[in-house]
Amino acid sequence: MSQSTTTAPPEQQAPASAKAGSPLGNGLKQRHLSMIALGGVIGAGLFVGSGAGIAAAGPSIVLAYAVSGLLVMFVMRMLGEMSAANPASGSFSVHAERAIGPWAGFTAGWMFWTLLVVGVAIEAIGAAHILAGWFPGTPSWMWVLVLMVVFTVANLGAVARFGEFEFWFAALKIGAIALFLGLGVLAVLGLLPGTSSPGAGNLLHDGGFLPNGIDGLLVGLLASVVAYGGLETVTIAAAESEDPVRGVAKAVKTTMWRIAIVYVGSMLVIVTLLPWNDPAVTEHGPYAATLDHLGIPAAGQIMNVVILIALLSAMNANIYGSSRMAYSLVARGQGPKALGKVSGRVPRRAVLASAGFGFVTVLLSYWYPDTLFAWLLNMVGGVILIVWGFIAVSQFVLRRRLEREAPEKLVVKMWGFPYLTWVALAGVAGVLVLMALGEDTRTQVVFTGGLTAALAATGYAMQRRAARG
Repeated sequence: MSQSTTTAPPEQQAPASAKAGSPLGNGLKQRHLSMIALGGVIGAGLFVGSGAGIAAAGPSIVLAYAVSGLLVMFVMRMLGEMSAANPASGSFSVHAERAIGPWAGFTAGWMFWTLLVVGVAIEAIGAAHILAGWFPGTPSWMWVLVLMVVFTVANLGAVARFGEFEFWFAALKIGAIALFLGLGVLAVLGLLPGTSSPGAGNLLHDGGFLPNGIDGLLVGLLASVVAYGGLETVTIAAAESEDPVRGVAKAVKTTMWRIAIVYVGSMLVIVTLLPWNDPAVTEHGPYAATLDHLGIPAAGQIMNVVILIALLSAMNANIYGSSRMAYSLVARGQGPKALGKVSGRVPRRAVLASAGFGFVTVLLSYWYPDTLFAWLLNMVGGVILIVWGFIAVSQFVLRRRLEREAPEKLVVKMWGFPYLTWVALAGVAGVLVLMALGEDTRTQVVFTGGLTAALAATGYAMQRRAARG
């Protein structure tokens, strides 16, 4: 592996595509991509955040996760189609630029970068809180600093190091969820020692399947959409793999059963075993509450370990994803040129900038928790939906272009094109409308809309300036 320092040309369309001479490495193996894809759907949002969705939707949370999961499957299939045809570390940002224009790539890319670096802060704070609880007397800020240093150093090394971290994190998360589902299914069937089958009582009693009506179902739907974030990272990582086309194709094609088993399956187990209005579901988290109900010793601490692993995995992936997105944008002339330097086939300046901004965001959470940090959280609240919208529009345009110019590149195809593409776009718009109508989520739509408008205006101005030469 070369240790020379290079700068990617700004006009480079796909800086991390798998073509010869790419400045970035290709150290990710198929096992890395497979585990990143598998682990990407198992995050702290699932283990903790799903409790609020269950409290609002009741047993219908299963339907909420199934509907939003279908939307995510469509989005990932569209993204997989484009990424298999043209792998790039900028992923959907590069696709949006090719399909719609540089302003769209600029907007989608920097929005996602902002989402990831704010996510690094949230995950670092959550992980530090757990570690400070395990080691009384140690300040949370110390753990934040330690974690930021560890994962920044990990991402400054060869991409294979990131792949190994994520491989083992994902393996532990998958093992935990598989064990939970196994125990849960045995308990549902009445085969677990000391338990009896609950039947359908918890699904149909205490208000029925829709205890809070359609309004509750919609709240659960919004909560489930947020929990699905993270799947996009695999298409960014695929560009630095040994075989990007095969890697992303295999990862995307397994999305359906991952979502069905991990999300919908675990929600079904939880609301079958526990009353949806059990206070423990929100107080301790639905997974810990279920393990407690089954009499598993130290269930709370077991889930703390699993949640910590999920948080560390997300931190690692977000530093990686944000650095590659920043590098791709800079390589296309849409960011500070200084971040375009590549050393040892790693965009180390982009890694430092992304991790540094994440650390600054952590400080903001301590200094201004009710002002600047709250503003940042609201600003990124609907970003993933905007990104999904860009993905749908880009796929619609690029699919037509590929069919005319390079049909052999369509190794992954969106189902039912163009009809399901329109369905996905309508679904994204529908969720945004629901967020705008909800009192708790309306602020997020306003702030995210402001960020989108500001970035789009900046990107369009840069595009016009570049066109004038």
